[in-house]
Amino acid sequence: MRKAALATLALCVLATLVACSVPRSPLEDVVVEKTFIPEQCERSVKEGDFVRYHYHGRFPDGTGFDSSYDRGSTYNVFVGKKQLIEGMDKALPGMCVNERRLVKIPPHLAYGKEGYGDVIPPDAVLHFDVLLLDIWNPEDKVQVKTYHRPERCGREVRVSDFVRYHYNGTLLDGTLFDSSHTRLRTYDTYVGIGWLIAGMDQGLLGMCVGEKRIITMPPFLGYGENGDGSDIPGQASLVFDVVLLDLHNPKDGIAVEKQQVPEKCPRRSKAGDYMRYHYNGTLLDGTPFDSSYSRNSTYNTYIGMGYLIAGMDEGLLGVCIGERRRVTIPPHLAYGEEGTGTTVPGSAVLVFDVHVVDFHNPSDTVQVAISFKPEVCEPLAKKGDFVKYHYNASLLDGTFIDSTARARGDASRVPVVSEPCVPLAFEGVSLLCLLRAFAQRRRVSAPSADGEVPGSAVLVFDVELVDMEEGLPEGYMFVWNDDVSPDLFVEMDKNKDSQVEPSEFSDYILRQVNEGKGRLAPGFDRHKIIENMFGNQDRNGDGKITEDEFRLKADESVDHDEL
Repeated sequence: MRKAALATLALCVLATLVACSVPRSPLEDVVVEKTFIPEQCERSVKEGDFVRYHYHGRFPDGTGFDSSYDRGSTYNVFVGKKQLIEGMDKALPGMCVNERRLVKIPPHLAYGKEGYGDVIPPDAVLHFDVLLLDIWNPEDKVQVKTYHRPERCGREVRVSDFVRYHYNGTLLDGTLFDSSHTRLRTYDTYVGIGWLIAGMDQGLLGMCVGEKRIITMPPFLGYGENGDGSDIPGQASLVFDVVLLDLHNPKDGIAVEKQQVPEKCPRRSKAGDYMRYHYNGTLLDGTPFDSSYSRNSTYNTYIGMGYLIAGMDEGLLGVCIGERRRVTIPPHLAYGEEGTGTTVPGSAVLVFDVHVVDFHNPSDTVQVAISFKPEVCEPLAKKGDFVKYHYNASLLDGTFIDSTARARGDASRVPVVSEPCVPLAFEGVSLLCLLRAFAQRRRVSAPSADGEVPGSAVLVFDVELVDMEEGLPEGYMFVWNDDVSPDLFVEMDKNKDSQVEPSEFSDYILRQVNEGKGRLAPGFDRHKIIENMFGNQDRNGDGKITEDEFRLKADESVDHDEL
């Protein structure tokens, strides 16, 4: 019995030793442990899908036999088409991208009794730590998911359009491979004519400016089996997060949207006019690049003559003063492929919100509109007359400039076209009439003046003539009302020293004016007039007038403001 017992024990030990040296499989089927499940799983593996995954292959004791990480490349294969060991074909379906599984496969679903060369012994249980990175199917098409679309979409991308967009490009597992944002420059290209990978050519169609969408494409619509040779591996699905910033077609012209047009528009702009306007300039996505308002100054220029970009030259034709319009200009009518080098990028569509403040033509003359005229209108103001009038002055858009302030009873007193600050304005006054208590009212449009008035501005004067004094004939600063005394020089020479001094000359002229025998030009400093008259008579400039120097105006060969 004792020997029999020892023999039995020896057989048990031998059996144990044999069991320890030969792997035995308690598994009947594949065992899957989900070690990480992503929060979002938009798609899971099914038979017929193509997958890319990383893995570590180990034996149950932890000894590694293979790893895709060591090769620096994912394992790429179709699922369910017997391109994998049977256990892996059973383990991968249902997996999501970025999911991680520990897969335990019994020998009969792995390499069985034959094993695999020197790497995997016969009847070996295999453990695979799998991380799924990509799924696609040969039947897949481009997938578009719009997560922001503007309320207003006046135009969508069509084949042959030129677009400017920003993007982040990632693999399906979220790995970033490219971004226009990091380069601080949009991607600019034509759509639908083969300049882009096929998936992007399709994915951009129908987008609006300002729209944001996710475009997902399988590798056969991306970079295919070989990838791009650097950041995009072969057989990789691509995901582009795109925001469209700009859109135009080479056949586009300008687009004009009239936002506000005055009820009365007596005149519309034409080529050759000089215009003053305010504007806000933006890109098509609303990004501002320039504004005249920020400079607190209108933009002043000729239109239709090549001083502006072609689109603006066209967009400002036919406007009314006070009109507001939006002018949208494609790049080939703006700054082209190069942009401005600073605020306007290349190939950018420009949008100008314009407010027309003023325009005129160099050939324009003073325009007079009579708002009130007495039934009896005489005498008429003429050149040289001295007038008293009230006025309100404004720019052509109604902006107030100045007024004589009726509350104080003030009025301007100026000689018509005699040293005026705005000469052409007084051409409108020169035909005014006055009749006792009645006064004529006119609106006079004139060119610009300095001071508070901006350059190149058309001015509008609302004028009311209040009083008028007849002027002197042109070229005269003093005239006689009566016949000239034949002893004029003797009468001036009060101290009888045969020469007239300035005080004698001045006293004599003022006495003639006071007695009504002569008149000085109205509206001027009488002492300066007399001083000027004396200087003209004092030929040698010695401060005295001799009888030889003294002459009447009728005796002069050259015009002087003198007797």
